[in-house]
Amino acid sequence: MNKKSGIKILLAIASGLLLTASFPPLKADWLIWISIIPLLISIHNKTPKMAFKLGLITGLTHYITLLYWVVNVLSTYGRLDIFTSIIILLLLALYLSLFTGLFSLVVNTQQHSRIRIFLFAGMWISLEYVRSFFLTGFPWGLLGHSLYSRLLLVQIADITGVYGPSFIIAAVNVFIFEIIIQHKHTLKNRYFLAEAILLILGFTLSVSYGKSALTRYSTAKPEETMINAAIIQGNIDQAVKWDISFQDETLKKYTDMSKKSLNTSPDIIVWPETAVPLFFQDENPLTEGLYSLAREGRAHLVFGSPAYKIDGYRVHYYNTAWYISPQGEIKGQYNKIHLVPFGEYVPFNELLPFVYRLVPSAGDFSKGDSFEPLLLGNISSGILICYEAIFPDLARKQIKNGASILINITNDAWFGYSGAPFQHLFISLFRAIENRRPMIRCANTGISAIIDPAGRVTAQGDIFTEEIITGRISTGYKERAFYSQYGDIFALSIMSL
Repeated sequence: MNKKSGIKILLAIASGLLLTASFPPLKADWLIWISIIPLLISIHNKTPKMAFKLGLITGLTHYITLLYWVVNVLSTYGRLDIFTSIIILLLLALYLSLFTGLFSLVVNTQQHSRIRIFLFAGMWISLEYVRSFFLTGFPWGLLGHSLYSRLLLVQIADITGVYGPSFIIAAVNVFIFEIIIQHKHTLKNRYFLAEAILLILGFTLSVSYGKSALTRYSTAKPEETMINAAIIQGNIDQAVKWDISFQDETLKKYTDMSKKSLNTSPDIIVWPETAVPLFFQDENPLTEGLYSLAREGRAHLVFGSPAYKIDGYRVHYYNTAWYISPQGEIKGQYNKIHLVPFGEYVPFNELLPFVYRLVPSAGDFSKGDSFEPLLLGNISSGILICYEAIFPDLARKQIKNGASILINITNDAWFGYSGAPFQHLFISLFRAIENRRPMIRCANTGISAIIDPAGRVTAQGDIFTEEIITGRISTGYKERAFYSQYGDIFALSIMSL
């Protein structure tokens, strides 16, 4: 390997590191605006084959350093040995890196195109969109997610989804790259100038729209639409969560914490995913306290618990959110639709039965099929369980069906002390912005939060702490955002060009 090739590889690695540094827990999101530039420089005037390889290097560097927590999840909770866990992380990173490699290949083959800024940015967005659904989808760590704290720049998500902010980021990277590579000729290139003007105009309009939206969603709603929410973050250790001998203590903790929250007069009390570590639908003395809690607090109680349904000789298991009314009656349930592959089920298990031997802890859950919101009295609530919150379509469909708030229950204990709980939270807040609905987020070990329709976190807990998080939200948001109504038209339009 010669010196020039070594520099190209280092540039590709640098892009991967810059991309990762732009996401939590590091607070260096400004790096996202230059994160792709080293990769673009490295593939400039290289062969298509080399460009693809350099894209893979960037992707591998990025996804290994962003998703390192997968090893802990698989080895600690998946009962896999450390070697197998690392191999699975590498395979996941390699799969995701194919998208970066394909981007680099297209950029390389189209480097003499006249409209490079929008073409290359459009290619990045197209691949992000495909990644959101291909092979069950994994839209984790998209470019736009890095702007979670730059609310002014992400308000356009109620029109474009997260792909709008992603497009602007990618376009700015290409714009700067063009200036670096062709600084002597950029002012003479009318196509570059036209794209630059359009990019500046688009950025300006995005900021202007953001200011307007932040003002609009700061306006107080009528008092009669306001409700009090209490989030119970129990911080149950994953090592004992499913221990039968610990069930009584778990439920007592959640019940006692909920009773403490009653001094805030909550209208809704929310417990995390699988907070009730047994089949709630079966009669059990341990769960009697849930009914009396709802009656005593005159509150809607939403909590997670596994469920099952017997269909002939087969039993279907579900990851379920249950609802008990203030009258102490079971009034509804939501069965998780988008299951975690190799965690809650094994994809293609009929074709690949040997996978169960490789992943012994994999569940055998069935997916739900209803996008109807849970009706908590007159409060229509869209439910998202665990990483369903990273999939825009699941929230959007429930909003389209009338949900006026979003409730996300999750158990992020799996992630340990890593960047994942922070990333999960800040990806989730895009669902609030896209649909202009407040979100109540309850996580077993954190990070629980209340998020307003502009993506502002108005109340937040810590990580791995036992906490009661309270706040007020409005149920008065009835209008549908453009994105709620029409979905990913922006991304699809970009792909079709």
